[in-house]
Parts: sequence; structure tokens; C-alpha cells
Amino acid sequence: MSVTFKGNAVKLNENAVNVGDSAPKLNLKAKDLSLVEIAPSGKTQIILSLPSLDTAVCATEAREFNQKIASYKSAEVVVVSMDLPFAMGRFCSTENIENLVVASDFLNKEFGKKYGVLLEDSPLEGLLARAVFVIKDGKIAYKEIVSEITNMPNITALDEFFAKNSGCGCH
Repeated sequence: MSVTFKGNAVKLNENAVNVGDSAPKLNLKAKDLSLVEIAPSGKTQIILSLPSLDTAVCATEAREFNQKIASYKSAEVVVVSMDLPFAMGRFCSTENIENLVVASDFLNKEFGKKYGVLLEDSPLEGLLARAVFVIKDGKIAYKEIVSEITNMPNITALDEFFAKNSGCGCH
């Protein structure tokens, strides 16, 4: 998959997960420094990977998903970035984000490495590419790596996926 930042090709690390793969389980830091579990048993998660909540596109994405969460019945939406937990907390407070979980991958970039979204070059090197994963029953049920990092993910395709799969992310 080819990914660009402002039209210039960027390199992602090589550990991409695909639909049908087991979702790597890991823990990230929440805005209050507690742990956020990725791929917990018995839960459907929508994971939004993005470079930083401190950018216009990422902030818009978080606000839109905060509003849409009710349409993703029984799914937890988790925004993952390299932002520090304190900055994530400040963003959520300022933007009235109450329906999403925010999780930071700043400690060891484990999410970026295991999900194949860690940017290995470009001005954004070390941050995460924009992507959406749906994890259901420990498996990757849906995946979108956004081809141009400055663009929003295809929310219509995600909505269609949930509509087609009774809102649960099941196959």
C-alpha cells in the first residue's frame, strides 16, 4: 500500500496486520495515565490511528467520531496517537470529547510497530499513519490505511461495514 504525506511517499514499518489476522494485544497510556487495552477479549473496538490530535485534520476526525459513536452500537472507539497523555486530556477537555477513549503510544511505539502504521521517514517520522481498524473477537475485521495522511478516513465505508454487519463488526 502506498501512503503519502502532502503528496510525497512515506515509508511505514513492515509489520502490517490484515483483515482476518489476530489483533495484537497491548496496553497504551490513557489521558489519566491508566492503561487502555487494545484488542481485549469479548469487545469490539474501532481504533483510529492518527499522527497528532494537535493538527486540524486529526482534531476534526476525533470530533466527528465523538458525535458518531452512538451509530457504532456496542463498539468502543479508541483514538491512538503519539501525543502525550496530558495533551490528549487537554484536547478532550477543550473539545468536549467525552465518548472516545484516547490512548498514547509514546512509550515504546508498540501499537505503531505491531499494527504496521509507524512512519519510518518523512517530516512525520516516528508518528502514526492515519488508519482505522475494527477489532472483533480478537481479530482484525476491518482495516483502512488512509493513502494520504492529510485526508480523513472513509467514514462512509466504515458506516457501511457496520450496517452490513449488524453494527457489531461481525463477519
